[in-house]
Amino acid sequence: MAAVREDFSAALNAVFAEAEGLGLTFIGITAGALHRRVGGYPGEDHRMPVCCDVMRGAMRNDDSIVAQPPKGYGASLLIHYSLPR
Repeated sequence: MAAVREDFSAALNAVFAEAEGLGLTFIGITAGALHRRVGGYPGEDHRMPVCCDVMRGAMRNDDSIVAQPPKGYGASLLIHYSLPR
């Protein structure tokens, strides 16, 4: 079964919790790494646009997009999120 928005959101929140548990003050996450954590990437039925939308939707004022592919949706999207959330 293909990943849905809630799968990416849960995985992103888990990454935040792990990073906070380590005492980090920020974390950089790529869409490729998050999608691999959820599953289905790389593959023909990947959900990279959904993954990127979830990542962008989780951004707050003090977060920043560090890198992104030309069309904005791809594994190389890198966002630095401030912690704690």
